Amino acid sequence: MTVVPTPSHSLPTTAGQLRAAGYEPRSVKAELRDNLLDALRAGRDPWPGIVGFDRTVLPQLERAIIAGHDVVLLGERGQGKTRLLRTLAGLLDEWTPVIAGAELAEHPLDPITPASIRRAAELGDELPVSWLHRSQRYTEKLATPDTSVGDLIGDVDPVKVAEGRSLGDPETIHFGLVPRSHRGIVAVNELPDLAERIQVALLNVMEERDIQVRGYTLRLPLDVLLVATANPEDYTNRGRIITPLKDRFGAEVRTHYPLEVAGEIDLIRQEAQLVAEVGDHLIEVVARFVRHLRESPSVDQRSGVSARFAIAAAETVAAAALRRAALTGESPAVARPVDLEAVPSVLRGKLEFESGEEGREHEILEHLLRRSVADTARGKLAGLNLRSLAEAVTDGHPVATGERVPAAEVLAALPELPVLHEVATRLDVKADQPAGWIASAVEFALEYLYLSRQLGKDADDETTVYG
Repeated sequence: MTVVPTPSHSLPTTAGQLRAAGYEPRSVKAELRDNLLDALRAGRDPWPGIVGFDRTVLPQLERAIIAGHDVVLLGERGQGKTRLLRTLAGLLDEWTPVIAGAELAEHPLDPITPASIRRAAELGDELPVSWLHRSQRYTEKLATPDTSVGDLIGDVDPVKVAEGRSLGDPETIHFGLVPRSHRGIVAVNELPDLAERIQVALLNVMEERDIQVRGYTLRLPLDVLLVATANPEDYTNRGRIITPLKDRFGAEVRTHYPLEVAGEIDLIRQEAQLVAEVGDHLIEVVARFVRHLRESPSVDQRSGVSARFAIAAAETVAAAALRRAALTGESPAVARPVDLEAVPSVLRGKLEFESGEEGREHEILEHLLRRSVADTARGKLAGLNLRSLAEAVTDGHPVATGERVPAAEVLAALPELPVLHEVATRLDVKADQPAGWIASAVEFALEYLYLSRQLGKDADDETTVYG
């Protein structure tokens, strides 16, 4: 649960104090524009935690915000669309004044509902003011087929009618999500999933800024930024954004998966909750594995390979390492290449394969994982002569590894070889680090020798032997 900060006691508490302090009403789009420009001028990052969009998506989104446009983000699953929308709240003022006790977040100097207009006229400068934190001004709605107009716009409240108000009284309306986000940001995830008749209800909100509820036309100069996400396939598979609504979005920004391996690695490091130590060489293997999946003709690219897959894969490797450490009594738990074997079995269900690949899913994943190890090793160990390591293994020093083989046994199987120190240095492993780190580097080199056909490998359910 998010804890909302407490506003300063020095902030104005009445409309009169607010006016005297110089607080003038400002639209949410102007607020976002001003704060974004201030951040850009000061060299601050307006998009904390967003990886891989610096030269592509973010400049387009910044132009849309500066222009004051409502925005739809279009891209495949797991590209960070929702994460990006949530960072928009950080561009709002930290605190904004609202009329205390009002149903909507109305500015004390610019009320819009009949009840607040009446209160402002009666109380004048004594109209009470409270303060709303920016985290409370961002509202997110997942579009589902059962979403109703009442959910988004509003409906007649039977309780208010039962209290004695007439059906013609606009105060009988119970406001929906969009009006309640007045002076804030409304994010609609998977907009094409919203029934077309419900999308129609948003037309007036976006253009004319009024709401219509069961025959009422209540003119409310709503001040909202409407942002949405959509998957390109949704236009044909599940639904579509109706043309008039699409026309009302000022900007359509395409998102993408990380363009470089380094971006994928940064994303995994930032988002994955790792329960064991995982070296950069294994994180790179996972990043390359995901990129190979996105390029494979065997994987259904229309559904995409989500960034969540990469994150889950890294977490699975760490979990396998922690389980192995529990079985062998090692501490700390450090991931080794043998832990990569858990990824295809655990995560196969997160992918959609092409129709002709039934029964070959595991084989495809294992093949691409081996390619990823080989690609990473070629980059990390380029120019390093591993012949002495291969000769040591083939001349009577086979190395066994597996989920029940501790790091000390992996290292004890080999004689002292200068090349192993060079391998460790290439993989940023220090000589004074625990044995698990050194064993991870040694095992990585052995796997590379096997993949380059310089060593053999025999494996059963629990043990793998290089020889």
